[in-house]
Amino acid sequence: MMHTFHIPVMGIAFTIDTPLKVAHLGIDSAVSIMEDELLEDVRRVYAEKNALPFYPISKKEDDFKAKRVTAFLNQMDDLVQQKFAAFKSSCTLAEAKDYVDLLPEKSELKTTFYQLLAQEGGEVIAIRLIRERAELGSVDVNIMTKVDKVNYKNGQKLDRIYNDAHASLRGFAKSKLRSSLILSAGFNPALYTYMATFSDFYPNSLGHFKKRIVLKVSDYRSALIQSKFLAKKGLWVSEFRVESGLNCGGHAFATEGFLMGPILEEFKSNKNELIQSVLPLYSDALKEAGRIFPEVNPPIKITAQGGVGTAEEHDFLLNRYQLDAIGWGSPFLLVPEVSCLDEDSRELLKNARKEDLYLSEISPLGVPFNNIKNNTKDLEKELAIQKGKAGSPCVKKYLSFNTEFGEKAICTASRKYQSKKIKEINSTELSESKKQEAIDKVTEKACICTGLGTSFLLNEGISTYKVGDGVSLCPGPNMAYFDRQLTLKQMIAHIYGRENVLSQEERPHVFIKELSLYVDYFKNKLNELKRSEKSPSLSSLYQFKNNLLEGISYYKNLFNEVLNNESQELNLLLSQLFDAEKELKKEALIIS
Repeated sequence: MMHTFHIPVMGIAFTIDTPLKVAHLGIDSAVSIMEDELLEDVRRVYAEKNALPFYPISKKEDDFKAKRVTAFLNQMDDLVQQKFAAFKSSCTLAEAKDYVDLLPEKSELKTTFYQLLAQEGGEVIAIRLIRERAELGSVDVNIMTKVDKVNYKNGQKLDRIYNDAHASLRGFAKSKLRSSLILSAGFNPALYTYMATFSDFYPNSLGHFKKRIVLKVSDYRSALIQSKFLAKKGLWVSEFRVESGLNCGGHAFATEGFLMGPILEEFKSNKNELIQSVLPLYSDALKEAGRIFPEVNPPIKITAQGGVGTAEEHDFLLNRYQLDAIGWGSPFLLVPEVSCLDEDSRELLKNARKEDLYLSEISPLGVPFNNIKNNTKDLEKELAIQKGKAGSPCVKKYLSFNTEFGEKAICTASRKYQSKKIKEINSTELSESKKQEAIDKVTEKACICTGLGTSFLLNEGISTYKVGDGVSLCPGPNMAYFDRQLTLKQMIAHIYGRENVLSQEERPHVFIKELSLYVDYFKNKLNELKRSEKSPSLSSLYQFKNNLLEGISYYKNLFNEVLNNESQELNLLLSQLFDAEKELKKEALIIS
């Protein structure tokens, strides 16, 4: 791995072609492969741009979704490999410098390159060095495991292997990519079991995998449970990608009050124990299946992401918790060389302030979703409500999981569901104000499976007649501290401390920011209890509060250990921790 950062998947379209832009520079990135219609559009566009033949895969074909995924990934692999091969075979000194200058200062390749350049006649050798040792960034894919809708053909329910997540998995497994499958959004035992039927997920004798498994998790316990389950199937988790439960983009899977610092400490302390607990299960499963057990034990990487915004935080997390890399997501939405976003949406993000970014209930998955005020998809939704047409046409149906009104599931953001639900609410004996309150909760849901993919269509001039022009956005809270469009070079320089691109607005430390988000989350849960909505139990709230207080205690010890006792930074951090502790204890009187 050439860099100490990776670019996580963002939305559906925001990183859909990112590997084509950055993989040849040695940068790892991830694409979402759930939306097969968008994959077809991207494949067609890039076929035209590169004068390649394009053969559309019709929905009438058997297993069309998996076939579309495979075709998309194979084309992407071909284009990435060709671009990288051209660079390695004929890069000029200027191009070699461009590649090297992006690398971190501690890069051995960078040091050697400039040592050679300093020698008389060293240019030729320096160029040869880059041609020989430059590495290609990984083209990783992301699947939300719970987005596994049942599918039908001619009115007949299809076998489970044709569910959405299963088909996406099969499409990746049959592709020629050598990369990682990132599994996010929870534990899907059926999907994990199905994964064991594909040989690319098993190692060769040297312990190398054609396709690696990455689990995105928010705590150590989840990592242990899922990795043991997979090990019993003969599947090895090559990386645990630890994401903040709230200080992240997209869906927010809050922990039970466990904070990022203590979670990473637990991974660091228990990494060897985790490996030793999983390895025997893995070995036994491989032997039972008659598969090769590698000569050397396969490694496990630990990476982290969510709210990191400065070079100091980046380096601190890497060194303190012995991490392999840090994910940088939302700030790259302001880098056109990396992300796929329409100009209006990028402008909205650029001007976003702290108060514009919030945790919403718009996702039909029923999971809190990071949102930004005045995004065009929400404006489109509000206009439809005003016209008496609440809900979306639901042309994609990826989030159709609700069976309140029939055996066949529908999406809670759909017009079909919302019209039925509103009719049901209006037939009750609730007061008018209570009825409106209930209706507002129903109509808050938005069609994010179209909204998160529309930006590519807008950028490429593709018709949005079926899906509308509205773009859903899902930046993390960190977006508030980046306020200008950036080049790739500027963004990477910021990550490695060569430049500072933060806005002038005062930005809290990544750990303090996450803590403040959890305190707000706790207060909202308390309010739900007072209103008897969703009624979180007293015992769970009590434990949530105690976990936060333990996290605060951990941070006090940590900051006292790593910072100078007389520094202003230490005093500020401790003051912020004491304020959070005081607020928690005040709010928690009701459950004490």
